[in-house]
Amino acid sequence: MTLEFRVPHDVDTDASPAPSTRPDAAGRTGLRGLLDRLAARRGSARDRRLVAHLHELDDLQRLLTNARGVVERGWIQHSWFAYLDEHGRVRKASSAAAMDVQGRPLVAACLVGAVVSAAGGPQVVHSQQVQRALDLVWHALAADEGQPVAWCPAPDLRMARVRDLTSWNDGPARTSAEVASLLLTAERVAVHESERVAARRVAASAT
Repeated sequence: MTLEFRVPHDVDTDASPAPSTRPDAAGRTGLRGLLDRLAARRGSARDRRLVAHLHELDDLQRLLTNARGVVERGWIQHSWFAYLDEHGRVRKASSAAAMDVQGRPLVAACLVGAVVSAAGGPQVVHSQQVQRALDLVWHALAADEGQPVAWCPAPDLRMARVRDLTSWNDGPARTSAEVASLLLTAERVAVHESERVAARRVAASAT
């Protein structure tokens, strides 16, 4: 069963309204008028960034839903992918050999491999979308649900987090149901982040 999560309907994420101008600021000239125009431009730029972030979070939630589907179809440990070679035999590929999967039928994937596969395959492993999706999965694993996500960690910290996810996936008692459940939690994290960003947008438009 696929669960759908959406940004609240009362928040408009399709437009980027310019911040309202105070009535007493209308028609100002000189330095005050210049400051008003600069403030309006900054407000518009901030609103566009928030809208872009909302769209990104919506895309990430869909990616995580698709990654959960990959795991539910087939899950493995101690490799990123299992695929069929040209002779129909099942082969496994680690992160170092992930490109061997390109163009091959996928049989199964680990937690990280499922995210990579859902994003488009090994060729996009270093893309921002994959990295930020993994930020959400790590948050779902290591942080209390409802806490803000710490985006864009340093490269060495991000690699350490990927190792955390890999080690968790490869735990001796781990099950595919637990991996799918973690991805579902990550979907909810994306929804919580959307709600937080939407609230910031509403608050900003009221100032």
